[in-house]
Amino acid sequence: MNDVTELRRFVEVHARILGIPQDASRRVLGRIGHDLDGEPGSWAREWTAAGTVEERAGRELSAGRFFNIARFPYVDGPARAEAQELTVTSFDRWRLGQRAGIQRLDLELSGGRVRCWAAGLDPAGSGELPPLLLFSGGIVSVKEQFGPILARAARLGVAAVATEMPGVGENTWRYTADSHRMVSELLDALKGRADVTRSYAVMMSFSGHLALRAALEDKRVRGIVTAGAPVRDFFADPDWRPRIPRVTVDTLAHLTGLEPGSVLGHIADWGLSEAELARLDVPLAYIASERDEIIPPGDRLLLERHVRGLRLLAHDDVHGSPGHVAESRLWSLRSALEMIGGHGPQRAVLGAALALLRGRGRMPVLGGPRNGEGR
Repeated sequence: MNDVTELRRFVEVHARILGIPQDASRRVLGRIGHDLDGEPGSWAREWTAAGTVEERAGRELSAGRFFNIARFPYVDGPARAEAQELTVTSFDRWRLGQRAGIQRLDLELSGGRVRCWAAGLDPAGSGELPPLLLFSGGIVSVKEQFGPILARAARLGVAAVATEMPGVGENTWRYTADSHRMVSELLDALKGRADVTRSYAVMMSFSGHLALRAALEDKRVRGIVTAGAPVRDFFADPDWRPRIPRVTVDTLAHLTGLEPGSVLGHIADWGLSEAELARLDVPLAYIASERDEIIPPGDRLLLERHVRGLRLLAHDDVHGSPGHVAESRLWSLRSALEMIGGHGPQRAVLGAALALLRGRGRMPVLGGPRNGEGR
């Protein structure tokens, strides 16, 4: 059973990223007292009930956000399994109503079935293929959260595909040391429908670690945008392990199929070495939280010392920087478009929005020692 106090603490960033109003989130949390599966006052039941209210009002995208939190941090019983299904179903109804060309992709890869949402793909491989933006969240985030950006893919002139970490949501892969191979297999499957030789990974948290590993082996990955991704010390530093929150340890155990007491030891050698980081020859845009409870500060220092193409944005905030969601989102999208090239008008709009936030004193400007200004 999950520790509800800890869930409350870590759900804040996810609720803000999803766009759930703070007062609505507080009302639901006020009704939660335990995590007994499906019981009144339980985590999954109360968040699901809030989503059902939105659904009955015809607000499908909003409903899916509440269902998403109901399945947080991972499916561990019937109530969260129902919430996971409702998350997908409500998103499906929303995307059909948008008429934005968002389509479902079911891909059978070597490690299992990977289900994605996609937009901007060329169905026949005719004409000049668009570059690919590959989106993924971390160990507790499902692909449906990327719906709004998928709806903009056509206007941006890119193909966009949203997927999930191995073991998360509808991804049936097991999370292993070789999970980064999923990225290359996805690119193989999308060949002919997007220009996969120009692929850019917008992959957050633990999926950012997969993107870093994939880029070392697959030259089709031309750039990475990530936030709060583990690099080496999270995996390897024994002094950091006692500080890792229980919800993170439990989720990693669930995704790997291991016991919570052994999972951190099992993944101790999954980090990237200094030599591997020095070999990384693609631009990397990384958002760091200076008071991160999950990712140790040594991981940021490793990137600053060894990654030539690093552009860093640091927030004085906890993991996921819940107080800086708007800034992080704008900076991430602008960074991705800059890596692709072109998109002058879109980049100008994003730059103006970032300048406005900076002018209000809400956004720091930081860069690594080799990398200049973190615009």
